[in-house]
Amino acid sequence: MTIKEPAVALIELRSIARGVKTADDMVKKAPVRLLEARTICPGKYMILIAGEVAAVEEAYRIGVATGGEMVVDELFLPYASHQLIPAMQACAVIPKMESLGVVETFTVASVILSADAAVKAAGVRLIEVRMANGLGGKSFYTMTGPLDELEAAVEAGVAIIKSGGALVCREIIANPSEDINLKLL
Repeated sequence: MTIKEPAVALIELRSIARGVKTADDMVKKAPVRLLEARTICPGKYMILIAGEVAAVEEAYRIGVATGGEMVVDELFLPYASHQLIPAMQACAVIPKMESLGVVETFTVASVILSADAAVKAAGVRLIEVRMANGLGGKSFYTMTGPLDELEAAVEAGVAIIKSGGALVCREIIANPSEDINLKLL
């Protein structure tokens, strides 16, 4: 599946009511695709959009303005990796598991930023990006590829978020068991 949207934006709010209003304003402002608009732990609201760069930037700006003091985190990512959206929607096609990398973060914005940097840095495939759904507000992503490429990808993904304190943990499994392979693919 080819994804044509080169940009994504995320706004996380501490108010569910303001989150719903913000999502509505965003999709009315510009022709964007609403990927997610939902509650996340602990009692916050997340809005994730995709589309052409200019449209996403316009919707993102109105979202930040509408969200106002209720915005706790935000991200505008022009020219996102084509792997990002399928992995966020859990529909990435991975024909074969090689080495496995897992990066866990404290925030949704940091997981998106990290996953994008990782796949742009090395020849790996994103398996899934999980965003604060039943995770106490934390997020994580999984990816696979040759061990040397995976190591480079994990380092790039961690480097972009480490200084902000958003990294929880990272792990690389050189030869994951068949049971792990079946659960992830």
